[in-house]
Amino acid sequence: MSKQQNERNSTPLNEEVLAAVRRSGHAGITSQQLALQLGFKDKSQRYLLFDAIDQLLDEGRIESGKKGRYTSTGGKDTAEGTIDIIASGAGYVRLGQAGVDDVFIPQRDIGTALHGDTVLIKARGGRGFRAEGKVLAVLERRRTEFVGTIQRHEGRTLLVADDQRVQKPFFIGPADTNGASEGDKAIIELGEWKDARDLPRGRVLRVLGRAGEHQVEMHAILAEFGLPLEFPESVLKASEDIPNGVTAAEIAKRRDVREIPTLTIDPDDAKDLDDALSVRKLDNGNWEIGIHIADVSHYVKPGSVVDMEAASRATSVYLVDRVVPMLPEKLSNDLCSLNPHTDKLGFSAIFELDEQARLRGEWFGRTVMRSHHRFAYAEAQTIIDGGDGPFKQEVLTLHNLAQIIRKERIANGALEIGGNEVKFKLDEKGRPLGVYEKVMGPANWLIEEFMLLANKRVAASVGKPKNGKAKPFIYRVHDLPDPEKVAQLRALAHSFGHELDTAHADDLPHAINKLLRDVQGSEEENLIKQVAIRSMSKAIYTTENIGHYGLAFEHYTHFTSPIRRYPDLLVHRALAHYLAGGMALDGGSLELSCKHSSRMEKQAADAERASIKYKQAEYLRDRIGEEFDGTISGLTNWGIYVELVDNKCEGMIGLRELPGDVFRFDQERYVVVGHRTDRRFRLGDELRVVVKAVDMARRSVDLGLAGETMRQDGGRTTSGKFQRGKPPGGNKNRPAAKPAKFGAKKTSKKKRR
Repeated sequence: MSKQQNERNSTPLNEEVLAAVRRSGHAGITSQQLALQLGFKDKSQRYLLFDAIDQLLDEGRIESGKKGRYTSTGGKDTAEGTIDIIASGAGYVRLGQAGVDDVFIPQRDIGTALHGDTVLIKARGGRGFRAEGKVLAVLERRRTEFVGTIQRHEGRTLLVADDQRVQKPFFIGPADTNGASEGDKAIIELGEWKDARDLPRGRVLRVLGRAGEHQVEMHAILAEFGLPLEFPESVLKASEDIPNGVTAAEIAKRRDVREIPTLTIDPDDAKDLDDALSVRKLDNGNWEIGIHIADVSHYVKPGSVVDMEAASRATSVYLVDRVVPMLPEKLSNDLCSLNPHTDKLGFSAIFELDEQARLRGEWFGRTVMRSHHRFAYAEAQTIIDGGDGPFKQEVLTLHNLAQIIRKERIANGALEIGGNEVKFKLDEKGRPLGVYEKVMGPANWLIEEFMLLANKRVAASVGKPKNGKAKPFIYRVHDLPDPEKVAQLRALAHSFGHELDTAHADDLPHAINKLLRDVQGSEEENLIKQVAIRSMSKAIYTTENIGHYGLAFEHYTHFTSPIRRYPDLLVHRALAHYLAGGMALDGGSLELSCKHSSRMEKQAADAERASIKYKQAEYLRDRIGEEFDGTISGLTNWGIYVELVDNKCEGMIGLRELPGDVFRFDQERYVVVGHRTDRRFRLGDELRVVVKAVDMARRSVDLGLAGETMRQDGGRTTSGKFQRGKPPGGNKNRPAAKPAKFGAKKTSKKKRR
């Protein structure tokens, strides 16, 4: 719990004890002295005092020192923050204060903190300019459930977490196994853990199945990132009871756009069609373009069980083989899906554009609409490329207008950074048969431009109203890029003979776009594009509008996907409220929803990446010993990352395993250099590599340089068996004391999140 929560839950006696400890200063005070000061003369009542002391110790508000003396943890040298554990077992605490660096916590001083926990630390002098500290107490656990593999070791049952940042295995008592056996994937609940010399205790909540099976591993990834595996029965039942809202009474309240030519363009396997476009020529020669979005807010009411579940999930999750939806299927694939030839309730943004795609008028509100044709992206692309198809003129009109809008947006400084998606061809058992890239084209851009237009204008309508002042609203914002990462991008471009010229910060978007155009079609294109993406800040949701740097928009929100993003549903509700003349909404409540949605979005993205890495590792597991052409995609203090050209899989060559020299990473020049030979490895270098080993538990691939003898030290295990060190002995009530690092790779202490 947070310090504020501690203070709210504190008793008067706790506060008296804390005050007495604080008065004692650095010298501290014993429990006997406390008893005398507070008037506990009757020994039979002193258990109350001891309870208060124990609670204050647990909360981290006091600490025990030499000779049984207690001192206060308050003062200028203590701080509260979030701890990030790195592969070495050490950590960094983010204090959340502008201009204040993270505090390094050596592994010996981590205590019982786990990755993401809110902790109280005591700062002290570090090495050089780096601040160091010690964890005094865990104030709040980020998570209490963990997923991993059950293993038996020296007669004890352990769970080794899939999350490599959890350095110790969990001890599972005989009564807490819930039927789990060695080799099972399971979800456990963290029990009491007060002494860092012990292993944390866990209780098995659910057995997922045997480790290594496709379905089990996908469920394990969801559980690892705190994402739901299924909907509660109460939510499914409530969704089934929601009636179709297209009634005569409801239609009478809405703008009827059913007769206007309307179409959807989506992936061919999409089931939740949440946006459609309509187009028609007006009498004045302009075009009326409608962006029609499923009116989820009509069906999902605030405070309902379906709404609370959607708010908790905050987003749909896309793994390699499935979609884990935010809303139950009855809503996402039926009531709220804009399926063709069916009347549907919409929330629409309707624009009047002239032939040059200039905005001449706009309208926002609820509609009843009907899609007249469903296009897959490939079908729409065929028409754009000159082929025939239904609604050909409408598709070409939308394409031409979108091209004009896109060109103007880029001219205004929007970044042209679009990444292709890695996709897998899976067999019926989920095994990867092939890996390929899903390439974006003009049909994708057509949809993208009109969705961006709707999001931009909805945000501006509230954030920059023509009459009155802005009211609390949800924005999608994107901050300025990291200057250090921009410098790395500049150095990388220069190494390939390109320049990233910027006189000042305002020129940067145009300079990046010019660089990306210069490298188009070259071998280094994908690499430079990826490094450019990595230099950018992460977009988040917030009520504090700072604009969207990447899109070069002063106002931007998410309005167009309420089936799969909860912020969009909140935007629909807020917009409807303000269109009806409603008073300002509670900004604090909206901001809490923004923070939660941003956090869940990141967890969903992390889960997606984990599923991709798992399938890439599985694909290469059957190709150990085979050689591939690759390109260096990343350089670190511990290894060289290489992306394979044919299949876009990524693996690592450990620096300790490079032959013929001792290699180090020169961060300033962004190059790996041999100490004696001066042999150099740079981003974008082409290498011929061999697949040496695959570690499915870590979802990692070990590579070597083809045709060269690799060093034998520093290798990693390819087995999923218990390999994270041998837990030392201890009595049965204390499973281990000072356990070794379980599977931590040697890495630089500078490695961050």
